[in-house]
Amino acid sequence: MNSTQIEVTKKLLEINTIKIQPANPFTWASGWKSPIYCDNRKILSYPATRTYIRDRFVDVIKEKYPDAEIIAGVATGAIAIGALVAEVLGLPFIYVRAKPKGHGLENLIEGEMEPNKKVVVVEDLISTGGSSLKAAEAVTNFGGNVVGMVAIFTYNFPLAEGNFEKAGIELTTLSNYHVLIDTAVEIGEVTTDQVDTLLKWREDPAVWGK
Repeated sequence: MNSTQIEVTKKLLEINTIKIQPANPFTWASGWKSPIYCDNRKILSYPATRTYIRDRFVDVIKEKYPDAEIIAGVATGAIAIGALVAEVLGLPFIYVRAKPKGHGLENLIEGEMEPNKKVVVVEDLISTGGSSLKAAEAVTNFGGNVVGMVAIFTYNFPLAEGNFEKAGIELTTLSNYHVLIDTAVEIGEVTTDQVDTLLKWREDPAVWGK
């Protein structure tokens, strides 16, 4: 846990991007019950937070991928922030749809990319990693060379870590579930009594709450 991760987490909590309510769990699209919900799209409505997140992504890409030639955003949550990052870096931008467009050119990837260009994929949220890695695969199939992925937040699911390792793609996130819990306790967003529930959920989210 570093100072940037803590600061990012505090900013996400300040604008209610991350909601924590163990007593009244959310239902995800997958059907999982969860004591936490993360909606990073809200970041776009807060200029100071939006700029801070953008600049931290820029820092990571400059440090880890100085030879990056294209930024790719994953639809829909990472299109806007990815474009902002690409603008600061002066790089081309493309984005990856969840599925091919149903009309016209039926594109899965929007934008222009020459073959073998080094691509950094920008994502807003990592849960199991499945959809994010499908986006990376789409970029590869489009002719790109995915050198890494950056995301705002990850739930630290072991399944996701295994999926990224299997795919051979390095993932760097600005914040994560472990930092969230520690920070939320520190600033009073979560009580120590709730921590055990939050940690048990992350161990097996598919069956938690059933």
